[in-house]
Amino acid sequence: MKRPVELHGLATQKFRSLSSDIRNEGDNNWHQDTATSSDVMRSFRADAAFAIPNLYEILESESYFYAIRLRANRVLQGKVAHLLKRPVGRPPNHVRRIYGDFDYQAASWDKPRRVIAKVEWHPSELFPRVGFVVTNLPMEPDWIVHFYNQRGTAEQHIKEGKQAINWTRLSCKGMAQNEVRLQLHALAYNLGVFLQSTNLPEEMVDWSLTSLQTRLIKTGARVVRHARAITFQLAEVAVSGAVVRRILAAIHRLCAPPVPA
Repeated sequence: MKRPVELHGLATQKFRSLSSDIRNEGDNNWHQDTATSSDVMRSFRADAAFAIPNLYEILESESYFYAIRLRANRVLQGKVAHLLKRPVGRPPNHVRRIYGDFDYQAASWDKPRRVIAKVEWHPSELFPRVGFVVTNLPMEPDWIVHFYNQRGTAEQHIKEGKQAINWTRLSCKGMAQNEVRLQLHALAYNLGVFLQSTNLPEEMVDWSLTSLQTRLIKTGARVVRHARAITFQLAEVAVSGAVVRRILAAIHRLCAPPVPA
């Protein structure tokens, strides 16, 4: 079975030399597996900022499967005009999705390519939502749209890092200092993700990094010193004492206690 390797395109970054960026092994924005093409299925998905003909040709020459969003235009709208008519009858209480599948060639393309259209009719909206994806995948349209929608997962991780860790807040004057600061932010993000992967209590399964930070890490506490012990008294605001003890037990189970000498 082929092992998939995926590349995610980010709309916030533009590349002047696409061919050199894709083939550059040291570029942090791209990840390419070094295994042979016979046992690896390589795929690429990106938003409309990467709808570039030169990129299509590079991906096809490198045997990549891709799904890239296209901006709507009059020609694409005309291809799915029969799907844009409001269905007859009372609309259902759920979202109705209709898919279109056709070949399309823009003026700047060297050949026609497959385009998948997704038309969504929402109960409370008068007009449909329409999206287009250019692809060379041989799967069914609904599978391709689902594959493309998974692109948002990577961007959500980046957004979460910006909000919870503030890793784009690099206010030092020197590049070296900002590099160290960014690495510390990345370490903090990885520690948060590692904490999420542990066997946390059921109440915290769906917590984001921001929730872990505000509800658990930034909990107010008071330190009480005694002759033989130091006690931390935590405020039970968002997390109860029982939940805190279960969290500590989950962290303690990650590694065996040290063997006494």
